[in-house]
Amino acid sequence: MFKITPAAAEQILKAAKEGGAEGLALRLAATQHADGTFDYRMGFDAVAEEDIRLQSEGIEIVMAPDDVVLLDTTLMDFVVLDDGQYQFIFINPKDANYQPPPANA
Repeated sequence: MFKITPAAAEQILKAAKEGGAEGLALRLAATQHADGTFDYRMGFDAVAEEDIRLQSEGIEIVMAPDDVVLLDTTLMDFVVLDDGQYQFIFINPKDANYQPPPANA
């Protein structure tokens, strides 16, 4: 199941409010490349009849059925990177770039 961390949920709600997208669902999509790496996309959108709907941390999430297979074990977080910039990250064991967290984390 796809999950969102509390930090990501807080930032999503803030972005929805600032962007006038309150009440819209967060749409997620992914593309897997031949080398096994993924590209992720997200934005606020209305729910379509064929969408798969779920909730995580109070956020309504929608995905096209094809994206569920790619994202079903993914965790989305909002973190500070080494250069001090904040960014959403997708922790997806299916992605060739995935590195499990250290055992002592």
